[in-house]
Amino acid sequence: MKTIAIFSNSSKPLAKEYAEYSSQKLKDLGAEVIAKDEFCEELSKDYSFIESCDENDLKKKADMVLTFGGDGTILSAAKLFLKTGVPIMGVNVGKLGFLAEYHSDKLDECLTDLIEGNFRVVERAVLEANFKAKTYYALNDFVIEKSATSRMITVTAYTNGNHVADYRADGLIVTTPTGSTAYSLSCGGPIITPGTPVFCLTPISPHTLNLRPLIVPDSSEIRLKVYSRTGSAQFVVDGREIIPFDNNEEVVLSKSEEKIKLIKPLNTSYYDLLRDKLLWATDAKTKLKPKLKNADKF
Repeated sequence: MKTIAIFSNSSKPLAKEYAEYSSQKLKDLGAEVIAKDEFCEELSKDYSFIESCDENDLKKKADMVLTFGGDGTILSAAKLFLKTGVPIMGVNVGKLGFLAEYHSDKLDECLTDLIEGNFRVVERAVLEANFKAKTYYALNDFVIEKSATSRMITVTAYTNGNHVADYRADGLIVTTPTGSTAYSLSCGGPIITPGTPVFCLTPISPHTLNLRPLIVPDSSEIRLKVYSRTGSAQFVVDGREIIPFDNNEEVVLSKSEEKIKLIKPLNTSYYDLLRDKLLWATDAKTKLKPKLKNADKF
């Protein structure tokens, strides 16, 4: 019997509604359902079959994780389950959702596939940062950016001891292939196919146009220093954790030995995801729409 951990974005009522519905459905399909104490305390009715767990028990007991929300919810789950090897399946109740690939309008089918094993598991590279005597992990990206009160900053980058550039900009993104469709993409960075052994350095609003995104091997050790006229900037971990970054401090980034496992639909590819999310096949869909079954859903 599979033990499935429910992980929901508590700020989205619809995510909570789907999570509750899925909990009942999973029980009916023969799974054991567990969730964080906070989730169980906010249930709309009696779901006594859901085992309430603290974070440590959740990590020990879960065979897989089912998230409801957007990519941010998956990033939160990834942080919690990083060193467990437990795969994560994301149901998109947000907007774009490159990580939360399953659609809420096909929820029953998704849950049945999950129980019956009709899915594939992919591994995604993780970035590791050593900063202020602490280790941080990012599935998407690390960002050094100006603080709310600072002007443009200068980020000096080195790879394997070689001076790359002095990025005079609003900041610098170091992204994994997974994160290439997140903040980096909005700053002009390339889309990188998952599994490609590289990272990308993407400047944020650089002062000069000749500073462009740079692809480096994921075997590189990346060192970053910052200079700000106000003496302060900030280091952002996967868009969710912010640490002050002062002048003369240094952060060292490298590929982590840890990996994140994501559950994906069995018969789809990354290119299907790009066509769906970025509307690369809009014209084809428009032409086919009258012939498609349930065409109103497209």
